[in-house]
Amino acid sequence: MNAHWNSYLNRTVSRRELLKASSAGFGGLALAALMGEQALAAATGAAPNPLAVKAPHFPAKAKRVIFLFMHGGPSQVDTFDYKPLLIRDHGKPLPFARPKVVSSETFNLLKSPWDFKQYGQSGAWVSDLFPETAKKVDDLCIIKSMYGSNSRHGGALLEMHTGSDTFVRPSMGSWVTYGLGSENQSMPGFVTICPTQSHGGANNFSSAFLPAPYAGTPIGAVGVPSKEARIPFISNSETPKDIQRLELDYLKEINQQHLAASGPDQALEGRIESFELAFRMQSEAPGLQDISGESEATLKMYGIDNRVSEDFGRQCLMARRLSEKGVRFVQVSHTYKWDQHADLRRDHAQNAREVDVPIAGLLTDLKARGLLKDTLVIWGGEFGRTPTAQGSDGRDHNPEAFTMWLAGGGVKAGLQYGSTDDYGYYSVENKVHFHDLHATILHLLGLDHLKLTYKYAGRDFRLTDVHGNVVKDIIA
Repeated sequence: MNAHWNSYLNRTVSRRELLKASSAGFGGLALAALMGEQALAAATGAAPNPLAVKAPHFPAKAKRVIFLFMHGGPSQVDTFDYKPLLIRDHGKPLPFARPKVVSSETFNLLKSPWDFKQYGQSGAWVSDLFPETAKKVDDLCIIKSMYGSNSRHGGALLEMHTGSDTFVRPSMGSWVTYGLGSENQSMPGFVTICPTQSHGGANNFSSAFLPAPYAGTPIGAVGVPSKEARIPFISNSETPKDIQRLELDYLKEINQQHLAASGPDQALEGRIESFELAFRMQSEAPGLQDISGESEATLKMYGIDNRVSEDFGRQCLMARRLSEKGVRFVQVSHTYKWDQHADLRRDHAQNAREVDVPIAGLLTDLKARGLLKDTLVIWGGEFGRTPTAQGSDGRDHNPEAFTMWLAGGGVKAGLQYGSTDDYGYYSVENKVHFHDLHATILHLLGLDHLKLTYKYAGRDFRLTDVHGNVVKDIIA
């Protein structure tokens, strides 16, 4: 045994052999770091930092997520799902049974008011609504076969964000932060910019029964211009930082004495951590929210030089800045604008003008900075629209078929995945439910959705609950 080992040491060892022989050691280093943190916490009587970086279950393709949420339900047949038969049969009755919808009866087939063209080497069809995003199709993985379980905004938003349309559950941003922690200990792991306050409101970014530090931190809200959106209460001009530190230390000591006497108290532990995080954010957040140092070219790239696209452009630029500084999950919301039961031609056009340039700018900027390869960008709404008309110029809700796209973060670029029927009413090939999308997002982040669990009320919960399959065909 010793002779064999000595001969192994005396010969030249290649780099590949060395890495192979020592690979288990890298996992041991990560484990040692985690155990060291737990040991330190035990020795000092403090709880482990809930936002500390955690090792994924397996090597990850993505490190962070930016979710571009189009609240209201963009029409798939007017954006990314080209349907020639819808043009041919415009005005005719739908030739098959329609599903149950949420609003009044819809009428005959309604062709898209916009022309479609093919773009890029992938040849993806995109409507004239998105001329700038269309130039980026070779970076996109377009899923045309999404479907959900709820035709009402409230239930559909909750299902998209939390995996459940009927119960209060942690949002996917909370699950991601719970699983991986935050790369920046001076910022929350999960930030949502100008979030909706309707259709579930804060439940769409809450941590529910997960510990409080995993909840989304809102910056602004719907109706607040993004240039005025700020993280509240992170500056204190009256008390010097050294005095604040003394005050927090004393408060923490009192709270920990209470914990020692009362036993575990999730709410109190979360409150202690929130005070600590808020203190750390005083040094980091103000600079992140200040875009005055960005170049004119960057501001123009995001559409901030145009009053129509300025608001959403600022959100997208903030998403890049936050992601670049280690925030794990960032959501930006174009809130509640895509629900065109009437005035489809006017309002979808206006909505697209507000977001098209900023979206293309974000993808361009991430790619130029080398961030797109490990940043997963997601675009979509809570459901799609009917290919049949509601009134003369509108479309009803349709959870049976809609389009979402992903970019970066380990997905296949230039891919069009799944399909709907000839008119875009039902997803029919390679159908992808929200549960499957959630499982895939976690997989790209190195998390097994079956293992990312949290025990609450006597049972293990997970984002996908008892559902979900990873869509392996879209993973690079």
